[in-house]
Amino acid sequence: MKVDLFDFDLPEELIAQTPLEDRSSSRLMVLNKETGDIEHNVFKNIKTYLKEGDCLVLNDTKVLPARLFGEKEETGAKVEVLLLTQKEGDTWETLVKPAKRIKKGTKIHFGEGLLTAVCMEELDHGGRILEFHYEGIFYEILDRLGEMPLPPYIKEQLDDQDRYQTVYARERGSAAAPTAGLHFTEELLNELKEAGIQIAFITLHVGLGTFRPVSVDDIDEHEMHSEFYQMTEETADILNGVKSSGGRIISVGTTSTRTLETIASACDGRFKAMSGWTNIFIYPGYEFKAINGLITNFHLPKSTLIMLVSSLAGRDHVLHAYNTAVKMRYRFFSFGDAMLII
Repeated sequence: MKVDLFDFDLPEELIAQTPLEDRSSSRLMVLNKETGDIEHNVFKNIKTYLKEGDCLVLNDTKVLPARLFGEKEETGAKVEVLLLTQKEGDTWETLVKPAKRIKKGTKIHFGEGLLTAVCMEELDHGGRILEFHYEGIFYEILDRLGEMPLPPYIKEQLDDQDRYQTVYARERGSAAAPTAGLHFTEELLNELKEAGIQIAFITLHVGLGTFRPVSVDDIDEHEMHSEFYQMTEETADILNGVKSSGGRIISVGTTSTRTLETIASACDGRFKAMSGWTNIFIYPGYEFKAINGLITNFHLPKSTLIMLVSSLAGRDHVLHAYNTAVKMRYRFFSFGDAMLII
């Protein structure tokens, strides 16, 4: 299957640069995955499309202030580092710009010596394994020196760093936000619970794959990077109960989807407490084992994310919905509007 099958025309001005003041006031497109029918609403009214006994599954990962600006020890040249995945101890997989300046053994200093990194290994596409040295607590230093790693298509500065966190973020470790969850407020979550809709949490730390475009022509040749996931026994029990009672499991975001499908694939369609690394790649032809619906944002052309959405609702339905979103001036990507596929 060719990557070009998932292309569409997107005017640059539809890429949302700033979040709305009220998280839940974003627009909501509702797509019927069977018929392709479309409705238009506002996110705060999402309860309209949910039923008592349904379960929303949210990714509670928390974004690190993972972008660091330092200087190369030998020359003082400016270097930008994005933390992606913690490997062992103080060793991290990172993206470095400009990567050509950073060779194995190179030292980088941050914050007038508060933090030092040594390049341990050179990877493809600007990737580097860095080992960090410091005194004190690493995450406290990161809070002082780091910046929130907004996606490259967002050019505006973010006044409130918490707007790139979900209101339920708690497990620190992501290089990017699970952006479908940015639409929820505490008030909306409480309203859903009062209506008999269950809320369950999983964790997937968003990593390298988020920052890498599909660079092959054929989907089968694309390789996803691994990301750490975790499901608790409490969440597994909730989800198994929902399945047994005939309720629907609706994942909030593609990260939740990938976690749920990874676990259900390993457990014959059931769920259990487990953790590990997943590189699951979901695209048309995939048979879903965990979810019945999906809340997601509007994604990049030719991305693995639009492929995942197309595997649930069908490529033709999804591209029609996306073209409709463009015509109706929906806002796209991280700070954009939402879609419910059900």
